[in-house]
Amino acid sequence: MEHRDVTAWAHVDDAQFLIAEQAALRRVATLVARGAAQEAVFQAVCQEMGQLIGASITNLAHFTAENTNVTMAGWSIRNNHLPTGTVLPLAGRNINVLVRDTRAPGRIDSYNDAPGPLAAALRALGIRSEVGAPVLVDDAVWGALIAASDQTEPLPAGTELRVASFAELIATAVANATARAELVASRARIVTAADEARRRLARDLHDGAQQRLVSTVISLQLAEQRFDEEPADARRLVRDALRHANDGLAELRALAAGVHPSILTNRGLQAAVDALAQRNVAPVTVEIPSERYPAHVEATAYFVVAEAITNATKHAQATQITVSAHEHDGALVVDIRDNGIGGADPGGGGLRGLRDRIEALSGSLVLASSPGQGTHLHVTLPLADPAPSDG
Repeated sequence: MEHRDVTAWAHVDDAQFLIAEQAALRRVATLVARGAAQEAVFQAVCQEMGQLIGASITNLAHFTAENTNVTMAGWSIRNNHLPTGTVLPLAGRNINVLVRDTRAPGRIDSYNDAPGPLAAALRALGIRSEVGAPVLVDDAVWGALIAASDQTEPLPAGTELRVASFAELIATAVANATARAELVASRARIVTAADEARRRLARDLHDGAQQRLVSTVISLQLAEQRFDEEPADARRLVRDALRHANDGLAELRALAAGVHPSILTNRGLQAAVDALAQRNVAPVTVEIPSERYPAHVEATAYFVVAEAITNATKHAQATQITVSAHEHDGALVVDIRDNGIGGADPGGGGLRGLRDRIEALSGSLVLASSPGQGTHLHVTLPLADPAPSDG
């Protein structure tokens, strides 16, 4: 598509613009349908919009839960857009903050003396004005699609409405590309975690139960050699062998419980969580029905609860923990609450691992953990068999 100056596009009638917009959208949608990488899709969005409205600079930004602005892609004629991967606080006066706060298209006609690190970065690139519109995913402001100018005159009136129109249309493409990228990353983390778990299990077996069994065999061999001439010493060696065997058996049971406790298989989620509660230092109240659920749901729920109880006790300094579960709308809903210090990091390795495991079953995890307010994990696990993943 030929690039036209934004002032020229300002005079293009709505019918012409609609035709060009639909063509741009089809090109982006084709990339998504082909399974293109998230970076390629986002780059195409920026380039298509720049050429569509005649802007010389475009950016696609994502707003994070940590109140930062992440530049996901950019395009410009003079290579003066914010580089992909730029992370800056969502603060000060800029189009990104305006779009986030209003959930509506808007404009900043001058960045002269505008406060904040993002505005300073834009001035350093020679950007003088911007228009932007929200990109909504699941009715939340995922980020913003932005057109900028390095010219003295601000972008023509009405440019923000055309950006908003394109932003609305490409929201589904952004959501699909993001979901695909998150799925790929989640699968990689699950594989890595499984490999690490196998290595840890092999190491624990070697350092624990295997050494106990070796000691048992050695003690029995020595006892056999001494039975005739030194029976008292032989009996001592047999006792040592019995102690090593019992210790090894206990370690094997502990390892098996960490992999998949037999009580979960034999008696279900309620009994398994009750057993966890009885072993925990901090009191745990369990409100789980005795019904049985599909094995994959029980296993995931159990390990989520086990991880949450451990974190609440060891890291959040909780003195009271409550675990409850119930069926709702074809899913098992699990809530774990504690009265600890709160402030759990949603991007931390532990919670990310839980989220990966839950999302592998098409479930969801919602975290509430304000500092000083304790932590609440709300987990939803579909009871139907998970749909086979593509790829």
